[in-house]
Amino acid sequence: MNRLKDATSPYLLQHAGNPVDWWEWGEDALAEARRRDVPVLLSVGYAACHWCHVMAHESFEDGATAALMNELFVNIKVDREERPDIDAVYMEATQAMTGQGGWPMTVFMTPDGAPFYCGTYFPREHFHAVLRAVHKAWTEQRDGVEQQGRHVVEALTPQESGLAGTLAPDAETLENAVRSLAESYDAARGGFGGAPKFPPSMVLEFLLRHHARTRDDQALAMAGHTLEAMARGGMYDQLGGGFARYSVDASWVVPHFEKMLYDNALLARVYAHWWRITGSPFARRIALETCDWMVHDLRTAEGGFASALDADSEGEEGRYYVWTPAQLEEVLGPDDAAYAVELFEVTGTFEHGTSVLQLPDDPDDRARFERIRSALLAARELRVPPARDDKVVASWNGLAVAALAECGALFERPDLVRAAEGAVRLLAEVHLRDGRLARTSRDGVAGANAGVLDDYGNVAEGLLALHGVTGDPTQLRLAGELLETVLEHFSDGQEGFYDTADDAERLFRRPKDPTDNASPSGRFAAAGALLSYAALTAVPWARQAAGGALAPAKILAERGAARFAGWGLAVAEANLAGPLEIGILGEPDDPRTHELHRTALMATSPGAVVSVGEPGVQDVPLLDGRPLVDGVPTAYVCKGFVCRLPVTTGAALGRELRQ
Repeated sequence: MNRLKDATSPYLLQHAGNPVDWWEWGEDALAEARRRDVPVLLSVGYAACHWCHVMAHESFEDGATAALMNELFVNIKVDREERPDIDAVYMEATQAMTGQGGWPMTVFMTPDGAPFYCGTYFPREHFHAVLRAVHKAWTEQRDGVEQQGRHVVEALTPQESGLAGTLAPDAETLENAVRSLAESYDAARGGFGGAPKFPPSMVLEFLLRHHARTRDDQALAMAGHTLEAMARGGMYDQLGGGFARYSVDASWVVPHFEKMLYDNALLARVYAHWWRITGSPFARRIALETCDWMVHDLRTAEGGFASALDADSEGEEGRYYVWTPAQLEEVLGPDDAAYAVELFEVTGTFEHGTSVLQLPDDPDDRARFERIRSALLAARELRVPPARDDKVVASWNGLAVAALAECGALFERPDLVRAAEGAVRLLAEVHLRDGRLARTSRDGVAGANAGVLDDYGNVAEGLLALHGVTGDPTQLRLAGELLETVLEHFSDGQEGFYDTADDAERLFRRPKDPTDNASPSGRFAAAGALLSYAALTAVPWARQAAGGALAPAKILAERGAARFAGWGLAVAEANLAGPLEIGILGEPDDPRTHELHRTALMATSPGAVVSVGEPGVQDVPLLDGRPLVDGVPTAYVCKGFVCRLPVTTGAALGRELRQ
């Protein structure tokens, strides 16, 4: 066992038995490189990464390769999910030097941390050649190597790539963003661009909000078509629920099988919002199945949610999920198997004659379908399951809290709301200390890695969504504390934010990327939470900070890059819509209070915030001082804390919200 045996990251522990003399990231490792006068080999990946496993099996578990690495380098292994700051700065270097990026990421750098040669996955024979070539350059051309590192650092020093600005997106910008997205829209198969296709969660949220504000049918059609195509294809687990990371083809058929918490949390919420606009039973089913999958497969003993399920099992990608006709017949018998082959399109879409299951059309016999699905799911659970990365990431748990809270309320599933509350308890009791978040925990113990901007933004977002469902003022207060920390420790002094705190570990540059990736960028996540918090509390600093943080979304949209600013554009829709502030006052056990509350939660106005409480509540500013009308439960619809006349029935509130 190497030094990684004491790590908390499941990804690092996967490498604890390698013959490579791995170090965790830290000054000790860099000091060792300086002492030995050798370069550092930095390898970055994550537990559910298929090609990370391939390189591990080919190279890091191979004695000859390990011996070469140990002789020539100090080798550092990093879990990108624990240290997104390290991943961000070295991925930027990798993309700048090679024109592409991905994981595993392989970076050769000086003992001072300056990258001079980068790549991703290397086959073993090629990797040996690279190791020797880098060593030769280091020993024979040291000045040139170090100069290359300095040039990379200098080239990456400018911040935000010209995305600095002061104006939030206006109505014209948002309309143009929809038109820009339409140009890359795949009208035949849904989604944007060609293969591979990733679930465009944040863009879909923007399109739904844009339709809700403007009644733009094109925006709704693009979102709805994409949402249906994704959930009918093989990227969606037709037996157990939940989405895979992406589709390797343009038709959503063959997935890359890893299943991530952040994807499923974002998608469950988007499908719920699609249902809220359209009433689609299909949207409701997918939202609930995705939530149920998160609770069943990712919930930890401490109440949080694990990061991911692996793509591989028994050494093969997708083995757990794929089927042959013969396997179906073995489980179902000939008649039901023939029906299932046709229903799920089992036609050899994957390797070795196997198929991922699709559901192009709803079954004509729902009872038979459910019987078949239950039988196949039970048989699948006898297989060796994919490994689970059971570290709890604060940011992604914040996304899960928002999804579970809203789906639980909209679909009257109090168990999902309780699951959201359990995750919040873990975040508050384990991750949060003196207003500062730890990024990760495992087995109820916080990790040493400090939270980054998206942790604060997404956890605050989750808390505010949960507050809208429960009315608990503690959730509102915690969100405010986190957002105050954002302004105190992450501000760049120019109405924007860095991705790391001002007292975080210094890397060769301080990351500051406003663009969305697989989840909302930290900057846009913070903007959304700040806007909602301002709507609930009327604190001016939150509203002002939210507006300034949205400026890159305007610039990206004007450059035709709306796909990289989806969450910022979604927040901008809320900014233009107000957002609406809906306060409900009434006794919690009064059905009239419940009717008003549910009507408020059904509001489709972009980013509408909701607070519910008993008469006389004083610790929620939106409700403070507002009286009941005629002593019965009462609703107030406000914008900027300026309210319309109060109403006392769900029908009247619905009319107010539609205006």
